[in-house]
Amino acid sequence: MAISIQEIQAPIVGEMEVFELKFRSFMKTNVMLLDQIMNYIVKRKGKQIRPMFVFLTAKTCGEVNEATYRGAALIELLHTASLVHDDVVDESNYRRGFFSINALWKNKVAVLVGDYLLSRGMLLSIDHNDFDLLRIVSKAVRDLSEGELLQMEKARRLDITEDVYFEIIRQKTASLIASCTAVGAASVDADAASIEIARQFGEKVGIAFQIKDDLFDYGNDEIGKPLGIDIKEKKMTLPLIYSLNKASWSDKRNIIYLIKNESHKPRKVAEVIDFVKKSGGIEYATEVMHTYQDEAIRILNKLPVSEYRHSLEQLVRFTIERKK
Repeated sequence: MAISIQEIQAPIVGEMEVFELKFRSFMKTNVMLLDQIMNYIVKRKGKQIRPMFVFLTAKTCGEVNEATYRGAALIELLHTASLVHDDVVDESNYRRGFFSINALWKNKVAVLVGDYLLSRGMLLSIDHNDFDLLRIVSKAVRDLSEGELLQMEKARRLDITEDVYFEIIRQKTASLIASCTAVGAASVDADAASIEIARQFGEKVGIAFQIKDDLFDYGNDEIGKPLGIDIKEKKMTLPLIYSLNKASWSDKRNIIYLIKNESHKPRKVAEVIDFVKKSGGIEYATEVMHTYQDEAIRILNKLPVSEYRHSLEQLVRFTIERKK
């Protein structure tokens, strides 16, 4: 039977409750409009996977303290800022089934809210001399931006190799999970070797997590109908890259033509999805995802045995076995 997020969270449920209160206080502001938007953001937060990685890693390496709460908040503030800005850039009206900030308050307000969240996170660290934590998270934000830009650059030419794909997802997704685990370890004054083990663990999890997201685009028994969103947006993901590499010259040329020129047509997107499925792209990406999952757990096993480490392992399995 699949494990629930509540079971995974059980060893840190107290810390998560305290974090919720502290995070709300970090978001407080005297500007009424901003306070209203901050409340809206707090209310629609998701599964809290990132803070869970922070607190479980911290407890695996030591004892949670005020720096751990600030580190988790810093990651949430900077990540939320990037999502608010993303929705403006993508002209997206929804985020996790809720209206986006730009949909409700328009682009100018959304950009300023993103800027506020960034500065709030940085000041939270600077005011408490958490420079080591700020350095870890700032590097993740830099990587995230570079990864997005690299993906945009490559989308124009559709010439992504597997190596470039892994570099994009390492920067775009894995860097954030790696910052969660590194911040968790650094916040409890773990030694440099343990912080690096935690960071490497988070990076492998993040890569597996992104491949799982790529696979969702092709549908499965739980989702049913394929989404094809990545194809419409001309994003080259692992199942497609593998399939194109295996294809004949004429098939490759045809599929690239469809993605470049006809990805707005549902029938043509379905044709690309069918091509990937018949080429073994789904099986290949699934196998690679499990390789990264196994590597993450192997690295995790270098840290001391505890119920917290066990929960981290379960959290890895949850992120790979999730249905959406």
